[in-house]
Amino acid sequence: MKIKKTLERIPGGMMVVPLLLAATINTLAPDLLRIGGFTEALFVDSANALIALFLLCTGAQINVKMFGVSLAKGATLLTTKWVVGAAVGLIAYMFAGDNGLWLGIAPIAVIAAMTNSNGGLYMALVGQYGGKDDRAAYSLLALNDGPFLTMVALVIFGTMGFVEGLFSPLTFIAVLLPIIIGMILGNLDEDMRSFLEQGSSMLIPFFAFALGMGIDFQAIIEGGLGGIALGLMTVFITGTAGYMIFKALKWNPIVGAAEGSTAGNAVATPAAIAAANASFASMVDIATVQVAASTVTTAILLPLYIAFLVKRLERKGFMFDNGSLIRKEALRSDG
Repeated sequence: MKIKKTLERIPGGMMVVPLLLAATINTLAPDLLRIGGFTEALFVDSANALIALFLLCTGAQINVKMFGVSLAKGATLLTTKWVVGAAVGLIAYMFAGDNGLWLGIAPIAVIAAMTNSNGGLYMALVGQYGGKDDRAAYSLLALNDGPFLTMVALVIFGTMGFVEGLFSPLTFIAVLLPIIIGMILGNLDEDMRSFLEQGSSMLIPFFAFALGMGIDFQAIIEGGLGGIALGLMTVFITGTAGYMIFKALKWNPIVGAAEGSTAGNAVATPAAIAAANASFASMVDIATVQVAASTVTTAILLPLYIAFLVKRLERKGFMFDNGSLIRKEALRSDG
């Protein structure tokens, strides 16, 4: 059986399939794996520990030596993604109803999904339409993995009075410390970075399953359409914002649009936030499902949106040459 290859053919499959499988078990036979011992410890109660380890492994991939390479592009992508995602999240909090939802979407899911990006998808798209500088920018984009930028937004919103349950400095550090430790280890030793890199992908299906054991199908039904809408907003709002900013700076705008996605690891963010502050716990189930739905939606839709933008540029007389966007007339005149 080709289990791994089958999962990889499904957008976000390593995260979505275990999550839905566990949710199915939890809905139909909630006590099946709650039998104590190692079984319950791994498949039911392990989410926080596995997420913490995942954050450490992710932190190890942040290479400070690469900050000088394509720093401007990476910082622009990172800032644009966070500002736009946080702004939409702020709107969601301001206009959330009595049930805590905005247009059926959990505000914490908005921030988690729209400020995070799928690095693999970015690299695939930039590998086709971008240059070396654009690919090198990924080292800085690793900063939007995990709950860090989501927590920054929540701290700011809490200070402004829009969000209850402001994080204390200690809880903020408690969530970030695994990332910091991982970053230190990875930058002190390249072998440690390579070793821990395996955990970045290997842990995803395990903590996704554990998260799924806290979800039932009622939450999936409630969150499914909202998650798809969240994916649409992520692609068309953050992707278009990146496109326009890069175009204004006279860089390849396709690279800016390539950040319009949600990564599978963002599914862990609501649980990580709630672990740091229990006031967010009531939204964890629906936010987790919506972030998962956004991951799948953006993985399918963003490449199609990029293809549309590329065709649009080509109709306007542009072409791609070694990662640069140039007019065909200029290329012929040089020749």
